[in-house]
Amino acid sequence: MPSRLMILPTLAVVVVTGLVTSGGAVGAAGDATTTVTIKAEGTDLSGTVASPKPKRCADGRHVVVFKQKGTRGGGDDQKFASDIASLSGGVYRWSTGNTGTPGRFYAVVRHITGCKADSSPTIRAVRNP
Repeated sequence: MPSRLMILPTLAVVVVTGLVTSGGAVGAAGDATTTVTIKAEGTDLSGTVASPKPKRCADGRHVVVFKQKGTRGGGDDQKFASDIASLSGGVYRWSTGNTGTPGRFYAVVRHITGCKADSSPTIRAVRNP
């Protein structure tokens, strides 16, 4: 008899947990899109962060630059540099400065509350002769 009494509270916890989890998923679907770009001028890497909610999703957004080692996302890409996007000329920009390092690179902004994650295409940086 005591085991039947334990089933109802356990079932209630499972149902409530499911509701909370699905509520979180609904909130994530409402996150604003974010776009991060990257370009190279020689080995100077820079780019922009844009969003329909720029104050929340672009201003002060942490951008991480990865050096692509093999196949992108293959687990061997290396965190290379980072910067914080700030407003300049009406656009939220970030820059690593001149790294002196050639190679293939891409930029990533991670998910933050209210804003989606994004990653740029891979670009190639080459040393100027």
